Amino acid sequence: MSAHQAPRGPAAWADALLGRPVESLAAILVLLEVLVLLAGIVARALGHPLVWSDELASMLFLWLAMLGAVVALRRDEHMRMNALVARLDPAWRERLRALALGASLALLGFIAWPAWQFAQGQQIITTPAMGLSDLWRAAAMPLGIVLMAAVALLRLLRECTARRALGALLLPVLLGLLLAWARPQFESLGQLDLLIFLVGVGAGCVLAGIPIAFAFGLAAFSYLAMSTQTPLQILVGRMDEGMSHLILLAVPLFVFLGLLIEMTGMARAMIDFLAALLGHVGGGLSYVLVGAMYLVSGISGSKAADMAAIAPALFPEMQRQGSSGGELVALLAATGAQTETVPPSLVLITIGSVTGVSISALFTGGLLPALVTGVALCLLIWRRNRGQGARRPRAPRSEVLRLGLVAAPALALPFVIRASVVDGIATATEVSTLGIVYATAIGMLVYRRFDWRRLLPMLVETASLSGSILFIIGTATAIAWGLTQSGFSGSLAQAMASLPGGGPVFLAASIPLFVLLGSVLEGIPAMVLFGPLLFPVAQQLGINEVHYAMVVVLSMGLGLFMPPLGVGYYAACAIGRVPPEQGVRPLLGYLAALLAGIVVVAAVPWLSTGFLAR
Repeated sequence: MSAHQAPRGPAAWADALLGRPVESLAAILVLLEVLVLLAGIVARALGHPLVWSDELASMLFLWLAMLGAVVALRRDEHMRMNALVARLDPAWRERLRALALGASLALLGFIAWPAWQFAQGQQIITTPAMGLSDLWRAAAMPLGIVLMAAVALLRLLRECTARRALGALLLPVLLGLLLAWARPQFESLGQLDLLIFLVGVGAGCVLAGIPIAFAFGLAAFSYLAMSTQTPLQILVGRMDEGMSHLILLAVPLFVFLGLLIEMTGMARAMIDFLAALLGHVGGGLSYVLVGAMYLVSGISGSKAADMAAIAPALFPEMQRQGSSGGELVALLAATGAQTETVPPSLVLITIGSVTGVSISALFTGGLLPALVTGVALCLLIWRRNRGQGARRPRAPRSEVLRLGLVAAPALALPFVIRASVVDGIATATEVSTLGIVYATAIGMLVYRRFDWRRLLPMLVETASLSGSILFIIGTATAIAWGLTQSGFSGSLAQAMASLPGGGPVFLAASIPLFVLLGSVLEGIPAMVLFGPLLFPVAQQLGINEVHYAMVVVLSMGLGLFMPPLGVGYYAACAIGRVPPEQGVRPLLGYLAALLAGIVVVAAVPWLSTGFLAR
């Protein structure tokens, strides 16, 4: 016991000394992002646009993502898959927990120097509006990595005995030396290395309970280091690219908006009304969740942000009505996949930009396919709740009307957000700030609830959750780039073009292909890689491009939310604060329903093309 207790005091003191300033700075960055984007909207409305606002927001965003990842690691809030670990006895669980910290440290030590080299390389780049060196932004990568390494080491010392901590540090080093010794053999295996590293190492680390982001990072960096001659700072650059898309800034802002909706009483007003309206129906709020995701999907351009805007408003009441956490995140993940084609979808915009398909046609064609998959989910909800009876008595009409009037300002929020995007008042990135302003005003003036004491904890929580999600996206982007460099994408396109059976077989083969790609890649990288290759093949085989787009986007959405590799599923679990293993079993039924809906969309082209202009 003494070995365990000896480092606890100093390690805990050092952790507090490091952690509190980082949490405060991350909270300040969330607030600054809101203010910068809001200033850009106001200035543009007054006819004096701020040309530097997007640049400053982008610069602050990478710092927010990296410091948020540090906070998440300190709080042990990075998502992990514990399905197998949870079945082991306590002693082995502790060993694997220590190993997870050791593996995380190994990755951070592996990429710390390449991250610094990458940041130095950005020094010569100057931002066009502010005239600042990009080093000010890129320095967030090496500093965040060093801070995460310090946090992981302090946690290892604080939570483990000296012997177990030493073992957790040495084992990844020994495995790395073994891989380095075998490197000549790996270089001669060709694309078989993809299975060894991207699948074997990645999936093995995920199943061993190593945080998802770090498991993806270990897979990508070990593949590049052991199988190629690629400088590792280039892969750090791909991580930076994945985490720095300005559209992803909607993730922390919608996370904060979701917390704000709950704190101001807007969520309570909406839930009281919806519960009175549908609470007497078995699974009533599950239908509400499906419909709500359909309404707000695509506003932010990020599935994680869409889910973060909806879940906090509905989950508490659904849990009070008896739904388990696993069932809730399973349905949330399924609705995320279901609504991938609802405009304005960033994936559809990407398809239009890389293939030349009309974005307007894609937006028009995306509404009915998402409705079909939504109906498939609702049928499964009805079946799962059939025979359970009402959870509460039917509310009188007068009560429903009264609660509807009370909830009207809160229910108007999705329409305010969507109208702001459609009317050009704000971009998809900026619109969440209008939601924050609206929620603050309604909370103060209508519901008379705004607890200033909760503001700082909410900002820290926003940074932590956002950092854990964005770090996963960064390492997943690194994997996507590794697949590109391996030549896998070109080989795949050739194989698809040579399939016998013409268009129907090509379309049928595209479904499992894009499910698999969606589970490994984000939708945008997958479309950039494979869209220009496969869409011309589809057109040659007589498949309408809009129809093909709907099938592949829905299939990718299914893969994106499919464990054990689907990034979207872990984002749903992070937002719902539910361990991933709890949602796997209920999710399987929802995924089957979605697959049935995708088959219907593939078999009936009119669902995608029926409303297109002739």
